[in-house]
Amino acid sequence: MAFHVDRSRTIISAMIFGRRLTAMDVAWLRREVFASGHVSREAADELFAVERARLANAPEWSDLFVEKIVDYVVGQSEGEREIDGDKARWLIARADECASANALAALVTALAEARRAPAWLIAAARARATRGWPLAAAAALAAHAG
Repeated sequence: MAFHVDRSRTIISAMIFGRRLTAMDVAWLRREVFASGHVSREAADELFAVERARLANAPEWSDLFVEKIVDYVVGQSEGEREIDGDKARWLIARADECASANALAALVTALAEARRAPAWLIAAARARATRGWPLAAAAALAAHAG
């Protein structure tokens, strides 16, 4: 009997233990783990785990991270590109755990792409940008430029 095994959790976790993601690792993640375009909450949590590990990642990592987090939060919403309360709470909690430029970029980009989001999330994102997260201004500028 054949059964489906979600390899993304194991693969992404293994990358954390490798202490570095290369451009080839990022390309592999795009091709193998995220080929369907669907990003599960588990996969999004694993992406945040990589971000929290503060690895010496290839520059391509930032693009993949922000893109896939935004896909999960906004792109797969049941409404019209709306960030619901559950995903808003999840996003701010994960971003707070990282307090990184990429986490802020994902938060700002999700808000920029959403047609609707809780007002408290907008205020929370603004507060984090001014609170002194590493490279917060650069992340906000990059998110708006993309």
